[in-house]
Amino acid sequence: MDESTGTESMGSKLESGKQHVKQAAEDLKAAATAKAQELRGIAETKAGELRERAESAYGDAKFKARTLREDGEHYVRENPLRAVLCAVGAGFFIGLLVRR
Repeated sequence: MDESTGTESMGSKLESGKQHVKQAAEDLKAAATAKAQELRGIAETKAGELRERAESAYGDAKFKARTLREDGEHYVRENPLRAVLCAVGAGFFIGLLVRR
């Protein structure tokens, strides 16, 4: 076997190895990109679901707060003396707690 044939053979093997490595790197990059896009889609879907839940919870809380306010106003209009006495009693109790 002469030296030039061996060198050419090693050179072609080296070149072939480089091509395999390059192809494997490209395949890995493509797979990583596809997985990243898949995960991004899943994350966007979950974010949308959570946003909808949060908006629904906010709407419910807003409705309950409005209802409580309206009920409180109605109670005070129907029972003004009782409401004032409750407020004075609560203020007195809070004053005792703060003083200690």
